[in-house]
Amino acid sequence: MSSIFESLKDIDFVDVDASGIQNSIITIFEGLIGQKLFPADPRRLFLMGLAQIIIQQQALINHNKKVDLLKYASGDVLEHIGVMYDVSRLPAASAITTIQFTLSVPLTSAIIIPAGTRVGPQGGGGAIYFMTTNVLEIPAGEVSGEVTASCSLPGSLGNGFLPEQINTPIDPIPFVQSVVNITESAGGAERESDDAFRERIRTAPESFSVAGPEGAYRFWAMTASSSIVDVAVTSPAECEAVVVPLLAGGKIPTQDILDAVDTALNDRTVRPLTDHVTVQSPTPIKYDITLTYYVSRARAAESTSIQAAVNAAVDAYRLWQKSKLGRDINPSELIWRAMGAGALRVSVAAPVFTEVTKLEIAQDAQVNVTYGGLADD
Repeated sequence: MSSIFESLKDIDFVDVDASGIQNSIITIFEGLIGQKLFPADPRRLFLMGLAQIIIQQQALINHNKKVDLLKYASGDVLEHIGVMYDVSRLPAASAITTIQFTLSVPLTSAIIIPAGTRVGPQGGGGAIYFMTTNVLEIPAGEVSGEVTASCSLPGSLGNGFLPEQINTPIDPIPFVQSVVNITESAGGAERESDDAFRERIRTAPESFSVAGPEGAYRFWAMTASSSIVDVAVTSPAECEAVVVPLLAGGKIPTQDILDAVDTALNDRTVRPLTDHVTVQSPTPIKYDITLTYYVSRARAAESTSIQAAVNAAVDAYRLWQKSKLGRDINPSELIWRAMGAGALRVSVAAPVFTEVTKLEIAQDAQVNVTYGGLADD
């Protein structure tokens, strides 16, 4: 969630203190009848039951009022708020890749590869395949051509097919000898999450400007794919803008994703006429993790579960570190997470604190986590 939301104090629109409501009801009733109501008094028991109904109603009123605010809204309510800013939730996105079609021989006339031509991964059995998104024309005398293709199934299922792994034509075309993907498939993502949608709604007013503010480029870049979780924008020179997107899980965007962002930003209704926009991948800053931890001897019976928890904490740190552009490599965060998982003492030889610029992304390389055994408090 945006740090702006995190910095906001929690609020209540009505009193939701259960004990306060109960005491108020009892006190008022005692004042009206001029008697004390003891715990076993049937009238007190009736009032306590009534108080529970009022408490639930207060909590419901408070919840329904709070979800009118962007910080607390979720689900359908969030979509209704988005409508006020002309922002809709991004649907699940299909992975994309670039497919190369190669002919057996050069032809004397052009050959057309229709849009929607299907190509699957070897051994896929037709359960998953990629379809060309545009018509491809291979001119006379040439033997190959390239076209973008999208996965038949939306979501992350189509991600991660390496070059040449998608090589089985499902729709045979005369004279086509081979079909392969020449880029790794990427960009597939589930339906946009509430947190990501909430952040786009918050930044939507930036998109109203035609002056090319940083927030506008960030907003429009994130509309290119629901797999984009962060965008950095900088201006190295006058009338120049460099836009750097980052994919979910800290993945570096492929050229296909960069092209999709470039297309979104260069729309005539988005890019200021005088701006030259460049879309590029973030620069990875590699770091290693070398960590040794110890478990309190008093918790020896829990050592197995603590080891599993520490390993999970290290994995969570790795994801946290690469989930935002410009996030400094911070070993203190790693120590805090490991100790929160139950470690008594943590010794970190690597990483060391390293500053990361807004166009860079920290990425873990070698990870070595060692259980040092039991230790006295």
